[in-house]
Amino acid sequence: MTTTASPASLLTADIIRSVIDAMPMQGRIMLRLIMLQHFDVTDEEILYIVADRPDPRCVAGTKPTNSNMTKEAIKAVTDRRDQYRRQVRLKRERTWLQCESLGRLARLREDLAARARAILTERFSVSAETLDALQASARTVLPRPAIRQLEQRWDADEITADEYQQQRLSIEYQTQLRMAEKYHKRLNLAERERQTAIYAPLQDHEIGHVWGIPAGSLAARKVKYLTQYLQALQMALRASAPDAAATTSPLDLWKETFTVLAEQPIERSLSTYDGLEKTESALIDKLTLMVWGSLAEESEVKFWTSLVFGASSNAMHSEITRNLFGLQRLIAILNDMDTSREALDEELLKRTAPRQKLEAGALAGSSEPAVKELSEMQAQILNSMRGEDATGRASDKW
Repeated sequence: MTTTASPASLLTADIIRSVIDAMPMQGRIMLRLIMLQHFDVTDEEILYIVADRPDPRCVAGTKPTNSNMTKEAIKAVTDRRDQYRRQVRLKRERTWLQCESLGRLARLREDLAARARAILTERFSVSAETLDALQASARTVLPRPAIRQLEQRWDADEITADEYQQQRLSIEYQTQLRMAEKYHKRLNLAERERQTAIYAPLQDHEIGHVWGIPAGSLAARKVKYLTQYLQALQMALRASAPDAAATTSPLDLWKETFTVLAEQPIERSLSTYDGLEKTESALIDKLTLMVWGSLAEESEVKFWTSLVFGASSNAMHSEITRNLFGLQRLIAILNDMDTSREALDEELLKRTAPRQKLEAGALAGSSEPAVKELSEMQAQILNSMRGEDATGRASDKW
């Protein structure tokens, strides 16, 4: 799921970095703010931003008596840089995690469907025509009514264990095919969102919020230094390979810059549990069910939305605490799971096996549950609620 540069491009991340580093301080800050998802604004550059900002006291008509280089001003610029850097980098990481997990989930569904088809063919001798018909109707079949009817027939002793498992495996085959198609559709949407995130620079109003300069001055500086950057980049490419540059077709160097930078490894964010699914163990259990395809389809849609967008009412939504904990744990579970043919076959056969029936008379001999005695701590709490009389005995007023 990586975005590769054009074969004709000679542009590299080192060339981009060297061109930006060679620019004047003001231009270097502008380019690094625009591409904040890939570059950091240093502390030295933050000090320049603070000194370069117009003093609000001058705007108000008051003549300043000292410099505006205060700790509060430096902290304000630093906090805004950190805020936007976190936003753009989390979005880049989130879209990558979406594409990675959806691609692997889709392949796992296809593998499970392939193994279900193989078991139906080899063990239950289902014809290829029947399997093709099951595949053709997989998109429209409703699994829950079919499973409910199958359970009723099993309880009524209308089918054998082998017949039950064959029909239940056929339903599972259709379910895995349908889920694979659903994951592929989600993957296409996630890939488009990822491409949008890759090529999205920091917007002018966001840069202005960090820098604190008027919109007119910001627009003029942006045009000036973008032009300077592209010209310097073109010269650097010609200097690095003059013969190849003469024969290479013209490139959109600005778009190519983002394409090349997108190939760099994604910086993983530090994640802490944010309350999704109430407890971390419950979240891990639900993620495991989702990976194996055991989660109900109606629940799976809501759960995936909560993983991607933090849409669960059980998760905290403040920007400081929101993170990608769920998606990162999903990738970890996918990395650790056994996807061998034997493991998939075992999972499918266990999932589709008929449940054990209760023997006749098993319920008739059931007795009343034994009364559980109170522990010492429970008895003490109960006595304190009742109260005691003057003699130290439990009061009978209650």
